[in-house]
Amino acid sequence: MLVIRPSQENDLDALYAMAQGAGKGLTTLPADRALLARKIQHAQETFNQRCAPEAGLYLFALEDTELKQCVGISGIQARVGLDEVFYNYRLSVTVNASRELDVHVRTPTLHLSNDMTGTTEVCSLLLSSSHRGGGTGLLLSRCRFMFLDDFRSHFSEKVFAEMRGVSDSNGQSPLWDALGSKFFDMEFSEADMLSGLGNKSFIAELMPKYPIYLPMLPDAARAVIGRVHENTAPALKMLQAEGFNFNGMVDIFDGGPAVEAFIHSIRTVREGINRHVMIRKKPLVTDVPAEQQVMISNRSFRDFRVTTIPAECIGLDTVSIPADVAEALEVESGDLVRLAPLKDTGRR
Repeated sequence: MLVIRPSQENDLDALYAMAQGAGKGLTTLPADRALLARKIQHAQETFNQRCAPEAGLYLFALEDTELKQCVGISGIQARVGLDEVFYNYRLSVTVNASRELDVHVRTPTLHLSNDMTGTTEVCSLLLSSSHRGGGTGLLLSRCRFMFLDDFRSHFSEKVFAEMRGVSDSNGQSPLWDALGSKFFDMEFSEADMLSGLGNKSFIAELMPKYPIYLPMLPDAARAVIGRVHENTAPALKMLQAEGFNFNGMVDIFDGGPAVEAFIHSIRTVREGINRHVMIRKKPLVTDVPAEQQVMISNRSFRDFRVTTIPAECIGLDTVSIPADVAEALEVESGDLVRLAPLKDTGRR
């Protein structure tokens, strides 16, 4: 069985291995063991409500209960930019006109921005290659929206995700080569790592404050602005199916796009329903395709749990689950749980 739960200290080895395999460019989960340990500790303090709500970091581990091992991770940052300034470029247009010459020029530009400050971010999605497919990535990503729905007071009304931009197998970014490298005396991978480690003051100190005129950049750099890394394309597709849209902001290093949605408009939130648990003796059918599965959450803050069950288990007022699923979710008969489709039903 695959179960979502809050991250634990013993997830560190698995998380570090997944971060190493992700390659360069995953800023929020760099392959730094000490940093990952601090993030797990921060997440535990958050779930135990030992830090201010706006400073919360929620890391959700996907556990294979047979292997008793973490095989995936996803996260929510309650608010960005409160301790360390959060930077993006905003895509804009500068208009210049001359009535005398009958010239009207629209020039695409990048403006350094802190517009996302105070907004909730969904982040840190990693899944072991051994568990990809069959809707597992959907569960890992969409479980966060069930949590956001039940505990909205801890988050902003608007949620965004910053997607990994284009870089090659050596970690070279066309946008960085054309722009960032001209102001930072370091490689793209080093700058991205420093940002992931929380050392962001150098961005404000060295980045130009004036607009960047895109026609002055080479074609290779302009072509990747607003595009995602090929490994990130499935994650972007999932978010788009949830109702997230490009908000005109891009990463200052690799040009990856930011997408956003309001919590109330997210598909998983809109299509979620509540039911009371009824425990049965009959086991679940395990070979149900993802299209016929639903996510089921115990709605607990501190001991949040999510797994999947066949949609046929849902009744008018109850949901029927076997004892092993109830145990994994830490629920009993009569408890109120939350359910939402695993895959996009096409309803809007």
